[in-house]
Amino acid sequence: MAGNRIICTKNNVDYVSIRKAMTAGARTKEEIAASAGVCTECEGCQSELETILSSVCGCKKVSLATVVAAVKAGADTVEKVSEVTGAGTGVDEVTGEECGKCKGLIQNIIDLGR
Repeated sequence: MAGNRIICTKNNVDYVSIRKAMTAGARTKEEIAASAGVCTECEGCQSELETILSSVCGCKKVSLATVVAAVKAGADTVEKVSEVTGAGTGVDEVTGEECGKCKGLIQNIIDLGR
C-alpha cells in the first residue's frame, strides 16, 4: 500500500491527489496536470508520474494495462476484476485490514473501459 507523499515538488501535489484524479478518469500526464495540478517537469513528476499512471493496485502490483485487459475480456465488476487480477485484495501489513484503496479506480476503469 502506497503512503501519501509529495510527488510534484514544484506545485506541492501529493500522491493521493494524483490517485483521485485517476479515479475521476485522468490517464495521461496532461490530464493529471489539468485535474491535479502537477507541473510534469519537476524531479518528482519526472521520476514518479509514469509509474503512478501505469499502476492500479500498489499492494498487489497490478498494472493499469492488466486491469484494462481484464475489463476488455469481460470482467465487468470490481469483484470480477479482483478475482482475475488480484487488484483490490491487498492487506495492510501493519493493521491486517483490507486496503481496497484502488477499488474506486477499478470502477472508473470499468465505467470508461480504459
